[in-house]
Amino acid sequence: MELQLKGKKAFVSGSTQGIGFSIAKVLHEEGADVIINGRTEKKVQNSVQKLSKLKGGTVTGIAADFSEQKQVTSIIDQFAELDILINNVGFFEPKAFPHISDQDWFEIFEVNVLSGIRLSRHYLPKMLDNGWGRIIFISSESAINIPEEMIHYGMTKTAQLAVSRGLAELTKGSNVTVNSVLPGPTRSEGIEDFLTNLAEEENKAKNEIEQEFFNDVRPTSLIQRFAEVNEVANLVAFLSSPLSSAINGTSLRADGGVVKSIL
Repeated sequence: MELQLKGKKAFVSGSTQGIGFSIAKVLHEEGADVIINGRTEKKVQNSVQKLSKLKGGTVTGIAADFSEQKQVTSIIDQFAELDILINNVGFFEPKAFPHISDQDWFEIFEVNVLSGIRLSRHYLPKMLDNGWGRIIFISSESAINIPEEMIHYGMTKTAQLAVSRGLAELTKGSNVTVNSVLPGPTRSEGIEDFLTNLAEEENKAKNEIEQEFFNDVRPTSLIQRFAEVNEVANLVAFLSSPLSSAINGTSLRADGGVVKSIL
């Protein structure tokens, strides 16, 4: 399917690895001009070089730490306008609720929520003026199934849904859309490292650890496996395209059926 993305300029925050990199890769291969982002210049340039070897649009990059507002401003200064904004950057941190300090709450909100707010505050009005645009927040099934082992993370993912829907209300009658995507357990580099380390600690095969995870931690999963990053990225790429023009103000799941709800 031709996604009609040639010539569109897309910025993907937190895109040097995992879901973010896969999103950038699919957009690039569909002809979009992609801007890679990560915290360090080295990681950004490595990712730019990887994508530049593939056929597609242009690839550039910018290093920025989203815990620093000034560095977010530097992105806006360098790239005044975008057609597609993917708010993907974020982190999680398992921690018992009594041990989550005020500072922990502030830090995770700063990166996971305010990052997308700050970028959207600049780019949404530009998209409306230009008559076309896409903003997508990469949330999580944890926005609905709040994980008891990291409540602060779940809070940020739920907040993203609220921000996304609120921004969509500002796009009425335009060709700009704002949506959220909720990945479930996904086989990113971090998950692979987690499975490998746990397998070594418990002297078990990695596939055995994975099966135990879905038996005990995510038993509601219908696919009973980790999603691949490209499975999430393909959905995001479609939402980024003109073909998704009737989809606005909604949250779409790529969670493997983890969330037991029809709404």
